[in-house]
Amino acid sequence: MTTRATRSPRRRTVIALAVVLAVLAGFIVRLVDIQVVNADVNMAQAQSYSLGATRTLYGTRGSIVDETGQTLAGSILQYDAQLSPSNAANYQRTDADGKQVAVPLSDIAAQIGAVTGQTAADVEKIVTDALAADPNSQFAYLKKGISTAEYRALADLGLPFIYFDQHPARTYTDGAVAGNLVGFMGTDATPLAGLEMMQNSCLASTDGSASYEKGKDGVMIPGTEQQNPAVDGGTLKLTINRDLQWYLQQLIGQQTQDMGALRGTITVVEVATGKIRAAAEYPSVDPNNVDAAEPQNRYSHIFSDTFEPGSTFKGLTASTVLDAGGQTVNSTVTVSGAEQFANGARVYDSFQHPAYNYTLAGVLIDSSNAGISRFSETVSTQTRYDYLQRFGIGSGSAVGFEGESKGLVVPPDQWDNQQTYNTSFGQGLTTTVPELVGAYDAIANGGTRMPLSLVESCTKADGTVITPTLPAPQPVMSADTSAQVRTMLENVALQASYADQVAVPGYRIATKTGTGEKSDGNGHYKVGVYFTTMIGFAPADDPQYIVAVTLDEPTKVTSSSANAPAFQKAMTQVLKTYRVMPSTTQPTLLPKFG
Repeated sequence: MTTRATRSPRRRTVIALAVVLAVLAGFIVRLVDIQVVNADVNMAQAQSYSLGATRTLYGTRGSIVDETGQTLAGSILQYDAQLSPSNAANYQRTDADGKQVAVPLSDIAAQIGAVTGQTAADVEKIVTDALAADPNSQFAYLKKGISTAEYRALADLGLPFIYFDQHPARTYTDGAVAGNLVGFMGTDATPLAGLEMMQNSCLASTDGSASYEKGKDGVMIPGTEQQNPAVDGGTLKLTINRDLQWYLQQLIGQQTQDMGALRGTITVVEVATGKIRAAAEYPSVDPNNVDAAEPQNRYSHIFSDTFEPGSTFKGLTASTVLDAGGQTVNSTVTVSGAEQFANGARVYDSFQHPAYNYTLAGVLIDSSNAGISRFSETVSTQTRYDYLQRFGIGSGSAVGFEGESKGLVVPPDQWDNQQTYNTSFGQGLTTTVPELVGAYDAIANGGTRMPLSLVESCTKADGTVITPTLPAPQPVMSADTSAQVRTMLENVALQASYADQVAVPGYRIATKTGTGEKSDGNGHYKVGVYFTTMIGFAPADDPQYIVAVTLDEPTKVTSSSANAPAFQKAMTQVLKTYRVMPSTTQPTLLPKFG
């Protein structure tokens, strides 16, 4: 028997189920109405509110690092601050009573400007100009390239109509260290100089993109974003040692100023590999602040400048007459301080002296122009020219640096009477620092010239390592000739007037200087103006590193002895940096006279 008590719960259950079914039926009817009956109308309305948008996904430009992986050039994040003008103009906040209160644009603009460095009027103008062009505007740039600190400060304001697009920007961690080599970027992120431009194929990134739909309020509609990912640039590893480069830049800066020179350079090359371990210059450029450097100081003079090498070429001529002219270190010629030759040419030494019976070693020790000219007669002019080509003079270097120059040596059939002899001691022709260092590498490296290199590798974003293709080593002279020239150059370091200035305690050093005259551009030489060079290697008995120091127009000391202090300090630092063991053998002293 069913009682009233048992009927009541059942009735309530039936009623509740009926209500649920009625609500569900209502939803179904409404869903059919939206998705079927009025689908076209609703879709058109939704599309009128939603806006398609695309943003760039920036790839990161690759880093430039030294031989140890220390960063010379890298990328940091900067941000482009954007805003929705229509939302900024109608911005409301909830007050203490929970009411929505309109916030004047001028108040917001002042807060924003305090972060970005803009005036309130500047910020207001961005909004009003955008709304004047489009009353429903959802986009305008607030400020491009803001720092991370500015980004965080703007985000902390909690303004929902400000949003950010991040992208990488270039930075140079150590400023001017290797600045002349690394180069710099333009404000539009275009590489403009140095390795940044030369190696752009390694360093450049590929930007991607993200497309999405956003609603009327400018907010992205979830689930609508599609991405084409960016690809980062590769890491460019150099042969340069950052710490050594820094030290040598300080050193050459000081020496250039002390000697009152226009500019100076120090170049260091590893003998066995031809790798450039330092290429220091003064003046230099800080890629973070390019405008602070004069235009002529924004590139590498080591690679771009040509000069008459002067007596440094006596080492090349000595190599030639030893290798092809049947001479020895003890072969002799008799010359005075001024010599006239059969073709009418006259050659003068830098000091007055009577007729000396010079050995070949003595000619190098005293740097006798007349003596090396006499020795040059033991081979033909064509042979001398051929050896200069084998030494790499006039061919540039394997580095192929941006703006790199080549020396000029005209064929011997174009030499006049004076040039026939002057070329034996570095006049009447030109060279570059890389060419000169490469030639001395042949002397130091057993007679084989190694191609110079500045780039170790490029490691792509996917891990692929690409190493540069270099020319084959160039045989120049026999190993025996190389050994004899090394011994003579060591005797120069031991017996020349500047011997005490270049000595490095514990190490056997080989050197040669050059004082090259400078053209006035009108077929004559400037009076009392020189380009001075000192080049050498150590240890002389087992050469590991070559150091070359140049000064352009020194005025305090105008001879190549102006380079000696910097050479000694540079060589000392190089041997320390690479932990080269001191010499354990004694040098062979050679006589100057026969």
